[in-house]
Amino acid sequence: MGNLLKVLTCTDLAQEPNFFLDFENAQPTDAERAVWDQVDAVLKDARGILDELQAYKGAGQEIREAIQNPNDEALQEQAWAAVVPLVGKLKKFYEFSQRLEAALHSLLGALTSETYNDPTQHLEREQALAKQFICYLYSFLQMTNPAIQNDFSYYRRTLSRMRINNVPAEVENEVNNELANRISLFYADATPMLKTMSDGTTKFVSENKNLPIENTTDVLSTMASVCKVMLETPEYRSRFTSEETVSFCLRVMVGVIILYDYVHPVGAFAKSSKIDMKGCIKVLRDQPPNSVEGLLNALRYTTKHLNDESTNKTIKSMLQ
Repeated sequence: MGNLLKVLTCTDLAQEPNFFLDFENAQPTDAERAVWDQVDAVLKDARGILDELQAYKGAGQEIREAIQNPNDEALQEQAWAAVVPLVGKLKKFYEFSQRLEAALHSLLGALTSETYNDPTQHLEREQALAKQFICYLYSFLQMTNPAIQNDFSYYRRTLSRMRINNVPAEVENEVNNELANRISLFYADATPMLKTMSDGTTKFVSENKNLPIENTTDVLSTMASVCKVMLETPEYRSRFTSEETVSFCLRVMVGVIILYDYVHPVGAFAKSSKIDMKGCIKVLRDQPPNSVEGLLNALRYTTKHLNDESTNKTIKSMLQ
Protein backbone atom coordinates (compact mmCIF):
# COMPACT_ATOMS: atom_id res chain seq x y z
CA MET A 1 0.00 0.00 0.00
CA GLY A 2 2.80 2.39 0.85
CA ASN A 3 4.25 2.25 -2.64
CA LEU A 4 0.94 3.16 -4.24
CA LEU A 5 0.37 6.00 -1.83
CA LYS A 6 3.79 7.37 -2.73
CA VAL A 7 2.80 7.37 -6.39
CA LEU A 8 -0.41 9.22 -5.67
CA THR A 9 1.07 11.82 -3.33
CA CYS A 10 4.63 12.22 -4.57
CA THR A 11 5.52 15.73 -5.68
CA ASP A 12 9.24 15.08 -5.92
CA LEU A 13 10.13 12.54 -8.58
CA ALA A 14 13.58 12.16 -7.05
CA GLN A 15 11.90 10.01 -4.41
CA GLU A 16 11.35 7.44 -7.18
CA PRO A 17 8.02 5.97 -6.06
CA ASN A 18 8.04 2.36 -7.21
CA PHE A 19 4.42 1.22 -7.47
CA PHE A 20 3.45 0.02 -10.94
CA LEU A 21 0.00 -1.30 -11.81
CA ASP A 22 0.95 -4.14 -14.17
CA PHE A 23 -1.57 -3.95 -16.99
CA GLU A 24 0.42 -6.35 -19.14
CA ASN A 25 1.24 -9.25 -16.79
CA ALA A 26 -1.16 -9.26 -13.81
CA GLN A 27 -2.35 -12.80 -12.94
CA PRO A 28 -5.15 -13.79 -10.53
CA THR A 29 -4.36 -14.99 -7.05
CA ASP A 30 -6.28 -17.88 -5.49
CA ALA A 31 -8.51 -15.37 -3.68
CA GLU A 32 -9.38 -13.66 -6.97
CA ARG A 33 -9.85 -16.80 -9.04
CA ALA A 34 -13.62 -17.36 -8.71
CA VAL A 35 -14.61 -13.85 -9.76
CA TRP A 36 -11.80 -13.72 -12.31
CA ASP A 37 -13.01 -16.90 -14.03
CA GLN A 38 -16.61 -15.64 -14.18
CA VAL A 39 -15.59 -12.32 -15.71
CA ASP A 40 -13.02 -13.88 -18.02
CA ALA A 41 -15.73 -15.94 -19.72
CA VAL A 42 -17.68 -12.76 -20.47
CA LEU A 43 -14.60 -10.90 -21.66
CA LYS A 44 -13.74 -13.71 -24.08
CA ASP A 45 -17.17 -13.29 -25.66
CA ALA A 46 -16.67 -9.52 -25.63
CA ARG A 47 -13.82 -9.87 -28.09
CA GLY A 48 -16.14 -11.54 -30.59
CA ILE A 49 -18.82 -8.92 -30.02
CA LEU A 50 -16.26 -6.17 -30.64
CA ASP A 51 -15.21 -7.82 -33.88
CA GLU A 52 -18.82 -8.07 -35.02
CA LEU A 53 -19.49 -4.44 -34.12
CA GLN A 54 -16.42 -3.26 -35.99
CA ALA A 55 -17.48 -5.28 -39.03
CA TYR A 56 -21.10 -4.08 -38.84
CA LYS A 57 -21.89 -2.27 -42.09
CA GLY A 58 -25.60 -1.73 -41.71
CA ALA A 59 -28.27 -1.40 -44.39
CA GLY A 60 -27.92 2.32 -44.94
CA GLN A 61 -27.97 2.22 -48.74
CA GLU A 62 -31.00 -0.07 -48.97
CA ILE A 63 -32.87 2.05 -46.41
CA ARG A 64 -32.11 5.31 -48.24
CA GLU A 65 -33.32 3.90 -51.53
CA ALA A 66 -36.50 2.61 -49.91
CA ILE A 67 -37.22 5.96 -48.24
CA GLN A 68 -36.54 7.91 -51.45
CA ASN A 69 -38.85 5.61 -53.43
CA PRO A 70 -41.76 4.83 -51.06
CA ASN A 71 -43.96 3.42 -53.85
CA ASP A 72 -41.36 0.99 -55.18
CA GLU A 73 -42.32 -2.32 -53.58
CA ALA A 74 -39.18 -4.07 -54.79
CA LEU A 75 -36.96 -1.54 -52.99
CA GLN A 76 -39.09 -1.83 -49.84
CA GLU A 77 -38.65 -5.59 -49.87
CA GLN A 78 -34.91 -5.28 -50.46
CA ALA A 79 -34.51 -2.93 -47.50
CA TRP A 80 -36.57 -5.18 -45.23
CA ALA A 81 -34.62 -8.24 -46.32
CA ALA A 82 -31.37 -6.42 -45.54
CA VAL A 83 -32.51 -5.20 -42.11
CA VAL A 84 -34.15 -8.34 -40.68
CA PRO A 85 -30.91 -10.37 -40.31
CA LEU A 86 -29.26 -7.37 -38.68
CA VAL A 87 -31.98 -7.23 -36.03
CA GLY A 88 -30.84 -10.63 -34.79
CA LYS A 89 -27.33 -9.25 -34.35
CA LEU A 90 -28.61 -6.16 -32.56
CA LYS A 91 -30.60 -8.35 -30.19
CA LYS A 92 -27.44 -10.37 -29.54
CA PHE A 93 -25.45 -7.21 -28.72
CA TYR A 94 -28.20 -6.01 -26.37
CA GLU A 95 -28.42 -9.35 -24.55
CA PHE A 96 -24.66 -9.34 -24.16
CA SER A 97 -24.88 -5.95 -22.44
CA GLN A 98 -27.07 -7.59 -19.79
CA ARG A 99 -24.36 -10.21 -19.15
CA LEU A 100 -21.82 -7.43 -18.91
CA GLU A 101 -23.78 -5.67 -16.21
CA ALA A 102 -23.99 -8.84 -14.12
CA ALA A 103 -20.23 -9.44 -14.45
CA LEU A 104 -19.55 -5.80 -13.64
CA HIS A 105 -21.44 -6.16 -10.36
CA SER A 106 -19.24 -9.14 -9.45
CA LEU A 107 -16.10 -7.14 -10.17
CA LEU A 108 -17.26 -4.12 -8.22
CA GLY A 109 -18.30 -6.34 -5.34
CA ALA A 110 -14.76 -7.71 -5.12
CA LEU A 111 -12.96 -4.39 -5.63
CA THR A 112 -15.09 -2.46 -3.11
CA SER A 113 -15.54 -5.12 -0.43
CA GLU A 114 -14.46 -4.52 3.15
CA THR A 115 -11.77 -7.20 2.83
CA TYR A 116 -9.30 -4.31 2.72
CA ASN A 117 -9.69 -0.95 4.36
CA ASP A 118 -8.48 1.18 1.48
CA PRO A 119 -8.97 1.20 -2.32
CA THR A 120 -5.22 1.30 -2.78
CA GLN A 121 -4.97 -2.07 -1.03
CA HIS A 122 -7.56 -3.52 -3.40
CA LEU A 123 -5.64 -2.32 -6.44
CA GLU A 124 -2.28 -3.53 -5.15
CA ARG A 125 -3.49 -6.94 -3.99
CA GLU A 126 -6.15 -7.60 -6.64
CA GLN A 127 -4.34 -6.40 -9.75
CA ALA A 128 -5.79 -9.14 -11.97
CA LEU A 129 -9.35 -8.04 -11.10
CA ALA A 130 -8.38 -4.40 -11.59
CA LYS A 131 -7.04 -5.33 -15.02
CA GLN A 132 -10.30 -7.08 -15.91
CA PHE A 133 -12.26 -4.01 -14.88
CA ILE A 134 -9.94 -1.98 -17.06
CA CYS A 135 -10.44 -4.34 -20.02
CA TYR A 136 -14.15 -3.59 -19.88
CA LEU A 137 -13.52 0.13 -20.09
CA TYR A 138 -10.98 -0.23 -22.87
CA SER A 139 -13.44 -2.22 -24.96
CA PHE A 140 -16.54 -0.15 -24.36
CA LEU A 141 -15.00 3.19 -25.24
CA GLN A 142 -14.68 1.76 -28.76
CA MET A 143 -18.21 0.40 -29.00
CA THR A 144 -19.95 2.97 -31.19
CA ASN A 145 -21.61 2.54 -34.57
CA PRO A 146 -24.11 5.12 -35.87
CA ALA A 147 -25.48 2.68 -38.46
CA ILE A 148 -27.04 0.60 -35.69
CA GLN A 149 -29.57 3.18 -34.52
CA ASN A 150 -30.52 3.96 -38.13
CA ASP A 151 -31.12 0.28 -38.91
CA PHE A 152 -33.17 -0.39 -35.79
CA SER A 153 -35.26 2.76 -36.23
CA TYR A 154 -36.13 1.69 -39.77
CA TYR A 155 -36.98 -1.80 -38.52
CA ARG A 156 -39.39 -0.44 -35.92
CA ARG A 157 -41.08 1.98 -38.35
CA THR A 158 -41.55 -0.73 -40.94
CA LEU A 159 -42.82 -3.21 -38.39
CA SER A 160 -45.36 -0.66 -37.17
CA ARG A 161 -46.68 -0.16 -40.71
CA MET A 162 -46.90 -3.92 -41.18
CA ARG A 163 -49.01 -4.24 -38.04
CA ILE A 164 -51.36 -1.49 -39.22
CA ASN A 165 -51.75 -3.27 -42.56
CA ASN A 166 -52.11 -6.68 -40.88
CA VAL A 167 -49.01 -8.01 -42.63
CA PRO A 168 -47.48 -10.92 -40.65
CA ALA A 169 -43.84 -10.58 -39.63
CA GLU A 170 -42.07 -13.69 -38.36
CA VAL A 171 -39.27 -11.58 -36.91
CA GLU A 172 -41.68 -10.48 -34.16
CA ASN A 173 -41.36 -13.95 -32.68
CA GLU A 174 -37.71 -13.11 -31.95
CA VAL A 175 -38.04 -9.41 -31.10
CA ASN A 176 -41.50 -8.56 -29.76
CA ASN A 177 -42.66 -5.01 -29.14
CA GLU A 178 -41.64 -4.90 -25.47
CA LEU A 179 -38.13 -6.14 -26.24
CA ALA A 180 -37.90 -3.77 -29.20
CA ASN A 181 -38.66 -0.84 -26.86
CA ARG A 182 -35.83 -1.85 -24.51
CA ILE A 183 -33.39 -2.39 -27.36
CA SER A 184 -34.31 0.96 -28.89
CA LEU A 185 -33.61 2.76 -25.62
CA PHE A 186 -30.29 0.93 -25.37
CA TYR A 187 -29.13 2.00 -28.83
CA ALA A 188 -30.45 5.56 -28.47
CA ASP A 189 -27.28 6.42 -26.54
CA ALA A 190 -24.19 7.35 -28.56
CA THR A 191 -22.06 4.86 -26.57
CA PRO A 192 -24.54 2.19 -25.41
CA MET A 193 -22.05 -0.22 -23.87
CA LEU A 194 -20.36 2.55 -21.91
CA LYS A 195 -23.79 3.67 -20.70
CA THR A 196 -24.39 0.08 -19.59
CA MET A 197 -21.29 0.37 -17.41
CA SER A 198 -22.30 3.77 -16.04
CA ASP A 199 -25.84 2.64 -15.26
CA GLY A 200 -24.56 -0.68 -13.91
CA THR A 201 -22.14 1.06 -11.55
CA THR A 202 -24.87 3.42 -10.35
CA LYS A 203 -27.20 0.46 -9.83
CA PHE A 204 -24.49 -1.40 -7.90
CA VAL A 205 -24.15 1.54 -5.52
CA SER A 206 -27.91 1.87 -5.00
CA GLU A 207 -28.36 -1.87 -4.39
CA ASN A 208 -25.49 -2.15 -1.90
CA LYS A 209 -26.47 0.40 0.69
CA ASN A 210 -24.35 -1.41 3.28
CA LEU A 211 -21.26 -0.31 1.35
CA PRO A 212 -20.46 3.40 1.59
CA ILE A 213 -20.54 5.03 -1.84
CA GLU A 214 -16.93 6.08 -1.21
CA ASN A 215 -15.91 2.42 -1.49
CA THR A 216 -16.83 2.62 -5.17
CA THR A 217 -15.89 6.19 -6.01
CA ASP A 218 -12.52 5.92 -4.26
CA VAL A 219 -11.60 2.85 -6.31
CA LEU A 220 -12.48 4.77 -9.49
CA SER A 221 -10.59 7.92 -8.50
CA THR A 222 -7.58 5.87 -7.42
CA MET A 223 -7.51 4.10 -10.79
CA ALA A 224 -7.63 7.47 -12.58
CA SER A 225 -4.80 8.81 -10.41
CA VAL A 226 -2.58 5.77 -10.94
CA CYS A 227 -3.09 5.94 -14.72
CA LYS A 228 -2.31 9.66 -14.78
CA VAL A 229 0.89 9.24 -12.79
CA MET A 230 2.10 6.28 -14.83
CA LEU A 231 1.49 8.20 -18.07
CA GLU A 232 3.12 11.45 -17.01
CA THR A 233 6.14 9.92 -15.22
CA PRO A 234 8.90 8.77 -17.61
CA GLU A 235 10.11 6.13 -15.14
CA TYR A 236 6.77 4.34 -15.20
CA ARG A 237 5.91 4.94 -18.83
CA SER A 238 9.23 3.45 -19.92
CA ARG A 239 8.16 0.14 -18.36
CA PHE A 240 5.36 -0.30 -20.90
CA THR A 241 6.56 -2.77 -23.51
CA SER A 242 4.16 -1.49 -26.18
CA GLU A 243 2.55 1.77 -27.29
CA GLU A 244 -0.70 -0.18 -27.19
CA THR A 245 -0.35 -0.21 -23.41
CA VAL A 246 -0.10 3.59 -23.42
CA SER A 247 -3.35 3.74 -25.41
CA PHE A 248 -4.88 1.22 -23.03
CA CYS A 249 -3.90 3.31 -20.01
CA LEU A 250 -5.32 6.50 -21.55
CA ARG A 251 -8.64 4.82 -22.24
CA VAL A 252 -8.79 3.44 -18.72
CA MET A 253 -8.18 6.88 -17.24
CA VAL A 254 -11.01 8.39 -19.29
CA GLY A 255 -13.33 5.47 -18.62
CA VAL A 256 -13.05 5.62 -14.84
CA ILE A 257 -13.47 9.41 -14.94
CA ILE A 258 -16.77 8.95 -16.78
CA LEU A 259 -17.95 6.30 -14.32
CA TYR A 260 -16.91 8.44 -11.36
CA ASP A 261 -18.79 11.40 -12.85
CA TYR A 262 -21.99 9.35 -13.05
CA VAL A 263 -21.73 7.69 -9.66
CA HIS A 264 -20.39 10.48 -7.43
CA PRO A 265 -23.13 12.88 -6.26
CA VAL A 266 -21.25 15.99 -7.49
CA GLY A 267 -19.25 14.34 -10.26
CA ALA A 268 -15.65 14.37 -11.41
CA PHE A 269 -15.35 18.07 -12.26
CA ALA A 270 -16.31 19.62 -8.93
CA LYS A 271 -13.71 21.16 -6.65
CA SER A 272 -14.31 18.39 -4.10
CA SER A 273 -13.62 15.64 -6.68
CA LYS A 274 -10.78 13.29 -5.79
CA ILE A 275 -9.71 13.22 -9.44
CA ASP A 276 -7.14 15.73 -10.67
CA MET A 277 -9.10 16.67 -13.78
CA LYS A 278 -6.66 19.36 -14.90
CA GLY A 279 -3.79 16.87 -14.65
CA CYS A 280 -5.72 14.16 -16.50
CA ILE A 281 -6.71 16.51 -19.32
CA LYS A 282 -3.13 17.73 -19.58
CA VAL A 283 -1.93 14.14 -19.95
CA LEU A 284 -4.39 13.70 -22.81
CA ARG A 285 -3.35 16.99 -24.41
CA ASP A 286 0.29 15.92 -24.27
CA GLN A 287 -0.40 12.95 -26.57
CA PRO A 288 -0.45 13.09 -30.41
CA PRO A 289 -3.80 14.83 -31.17
CA ASN A 290 -5.10 12.17 -33.56
CA SER A 291 -4.69 9.48 -30.92
CA VAL A 292 -6.78 11.11 -28.19
CA GLU A 293 -9.46 13.22 -29.88
CA GLY A 294 -12.00 10.46 -29.34
CA LEU A 295 -11.14 10.32 -25.64
CA LEU A 296 -11.41 14.09 -25.29
CA ASN A 297 -14.80 13.89 -27.00
CA ALA A 298 -15.83 11.20 -24.53
CA LEU A 299 -15.14 13.67 -21.69
CA ARG A 300 -16.91 16.46 -23.57
CA TYR A 301 -20.05 14.59 -24.56
CA THR A 302 -20.58 11.49 -22.40
CA THR A 303 -19.96 12.88 -18.91
CA LYS A 304 -22.80 14.07 -16.71
CA HIS A 305 -21.46 17.08 -14.79
CA LEU A 306 -19.03 18.88 -17.13
CA ASN A 307 -21.47 21.72 -17.82
CA ASP A 308 -22.49 22.19 -14.19
CA GLU A 309 -21.99 25.69 -12.81
CA SER A 310 -19.62 24.26 -10.22
CA THR A 311 -17.15 23.11 -12.90
CA ASN A 312 -13.97 25.18 -12.95
CA LYS A 313 -13.81 27.46 -16.00
CA THR A 314 -10.24 26.40 -16.65
CA ILE A 315 -11.33 22.76 -16.99
CA LYS A 316 -14.10 23.74 -19.40
CA SER A 317 -11.61 25.78 -21.39
CA MET A 318 -9.16 22.88 -21.56
CA LEU A 319 -11.85 20.73 -23.14
CA GLN A 320 -12.96 23.25 -25.74
